[in-house]
Formats: sequence, C-alpha cells, structure tokens
Amino acid sequence: MKKMMTSIVLIGLLFSMASAKSDTAKSTKKGAKPATAAADKTKSFDGWVSDEKCGPKIDAACTKMCVSMGAKLVFVDIDKTVMAVANQELLSGLGGKRVNIQGKLDNGVLTVVSVKAVTK
Repeated sequence: MKKMMTSIVLIGLLFSMASAKSDTAKSTKKGAKPATAAADKTKSFDGWVSDEKCGPKIDAACTKMCVSMGAKLVFVDIDKTVMAVANQELLSGLGGKRVNIQGKLDNGVLTVVSVKAVTK
C-alpha cells in the first residue's frame, strides 16, 4: 500500500513538473515579451526636485547652492521617498520646485522621459 501511494505521489510530481516546464517554454517562444518588459513602461511621478544632501528637505536656495558645489539632483515623491535621477540635465533649474515626471524607475534610479513644473 505504501509503495502504491509513493508511486502515485511521484507520478503526480512528474506531471506537475512537466506542466510547469511547458508553461515556461510557451512564455519564452519567439515574439513573447519577457516579464521585465512590464517594468520598462513609463509611469507618472509627482513630487519635488531636491539635491542629494538636502533630500526631502525642499529648499530651492539650498538646492541651488548644493548643486553648485557638486551635489546631484534627486526626485522626492509625495511620500518623501528620495530617488536618484539618471539624467540630471532634464531637471536643471527646477531645484525646489514641485514637478510631475513621466519616467521609468529601475532599481531605485529614476530615468526622466519628460518633466513639467506644477503650479500650486
């Protein structure tokens, strides 16, 4: 009886592994998009432009001074999460301002596609 139950369990495992393998093969066929393609989509981010030294303490004059001394610009979202920005030049002149950014977030680094200053 034990041998029969063991055989049934093993056969079930074999079929489930074969099924999982065929699902993986279907998703990797030519023309199929990999799972990371969804992460490449542009998203909207609302927040402020600051510098890496001040972080969530938004102050236009301080940001301007820190950037002139070599600090990098960062994006601070509504929840005060600080994100590094890959393409700094698109945020030039926006230090301390509220902005809406269309961009891609990858491993905590925001790549800006477009940016608009938000009026209060």
